[in-house]
Amino acid sequence: MVSSPIRPQACAAPSHPGIGRLAGLLPQTPLFGTDGIRGKAGELLNASLALEVGYWAGQVLQDQPVPPGPVIIGQDSRNSSDMLATALASGLTSAGLEVWNVGLCPTPCVSYLTRQTHALGGVMISASHNPPEDNGIKFFSHNGTKLGKPAAARIEAGLRGQGEPILGSFAWGKHQHTVTLIRDYADSLQRSLPTADFTGLKIVLDLAWGAAVQLAPELFRLLGAEVIALHDAADGDRINVNCGSTHLQRLQAAVQEYGADLGFAFDGDADRVMAVDNQSRVIDGDYILYLWGQQLMAANQLPDNLLIGTVMANLGFERAWQAQGGQFHRTDVGDQHVQAAMFALGAALGGEQSGHILCHHHSFSGDGLQTALHLTALVKTAGVSLAELRDQSFQTYPQLLQNIRVESRERRQHWRDCEAVQRVIAQAEADLGDRGRILVRASGTEPLIRVMVEAAQADAVEHWTQVLSRAVTEHLA
Repeated sequence: MVSSPIRPQACAAPSHPGIGRLAGLLPQTPLFGTDGIRGKAGELLNASLALEVGYWAGQVLQDQPVPPGPVIIGQDSRNSSDMLATALASGLTSAGLEVWNVGLCPTPCVSYLTRQTHALGGVMISASHNPPEDNGIKFFSHNGTKLGKPAAARIEAGLRGQGEPILGSFAWGKHQHTVTLIRDYADSLQRSLPTADFTGLKIVLDLAWGAAVQLAPELFRLLGAEVIALHDAADGDRINVNCGSTHLQRLQAAVQEYGADLGFAFDGDADRVMAVDNQSRVIDGDYILYLWGQQLMAANQLPDNLLIGTVMANLGFERAWQAQGGQFHRTDVGDQHVQAAMFALGAALGGEQSGHILCHHHSFSGDGLQTALHLTALVKTAGVSLAELRDQSFQTYPQLLQNIRVESRERRQHWRDCEAVQRVIAQAEADLGDRGRILVRASGTEPLIRVMVEAAQADAVEHWTQVLSRAVTEHLA
């Protein structure tokens, strides 16, 4: 446990970056999306914006009913991450806050250290699964959860010239590099495991050239596993490119090539993970929730036998979980929505099909590395392969997801106002009835409209995915 620093004594009030200096340059649409501020680095997301974001975040973070503390900053391997982290730290220190920069690390490491060091907040510089040219700024509150909408709105109000600094509270903050703190996070992952012996398991790790390149292979090897690491250098030019949790083909091929027991693919900031079994079949977040949930249920560690998923969760998963006495609650897409429902309903386990898994027994953040370690421990304890565990779980309904690029942010935000698209959705829902589901939504992190169709019959899924995608392309793209 690291003790909180003493705030520096106030001196002559320094000048702040500016009140609303960028207001006229900002887009009319909100800056904060479902996972902080995200966009193409060097355009809107540049050093000037990061400086002011840091300053106004400093104003908001220090206006909390908690003792003074540092702000933890971490980053992924993107080429623009150093620039944004430095500018953000300048803004935070100009607001009088202490900054502890831990450097390259997974997003959940920032969440964990923020909570454990009694920090005022945490910041991760990353665009998660997005391509290398993008980047993002995501904030954590003092308890390690994603910063809430009211606080984010106050930061944005300051950027738009509608905020007031806390006059008289200025002091020069300090900025120090504290990379050794990452070891505390790694130790916590090991302590959380029911078994710490992976001897005899051969595991392939796809590290996506991102934030987990150092920690993940080290931990699995320390626990006794034989590790084959793919894309295992911090490479900002190639992060997420045809690899990681959104591109599983290389991992699937490697599991077969090396005769591995299982494999894991992380995204760029390692807050999500996807697995494959020894037959190279995908084990997504639905399967992980089901298997981990079964284990916790058997140990009487799953309150009300409740799992939290999203609207993307497969219907086969939901019905199989309910058939064995479990409860299932759906939220909107986004781990912050899953987190909110977990707190509201007292759930211990929740997540997304895409691999964001949150287990409140151990953390308050989606953690790909923790999830991979616990799934491996589950396989080791069960004494059977991950493929066998999958076969004993549930059968998914056929599901297709189509992404349609819609550059206009205005059209993405107001797609529900398009009568032509709504007519096709109504036709699809009437045809499928209770035999399937339709989900159309705007991505909160990319310029996309996502169309998902799920049904008991694969031909119906194919038909309506094509019809709906064609309607979105014609009337919105």
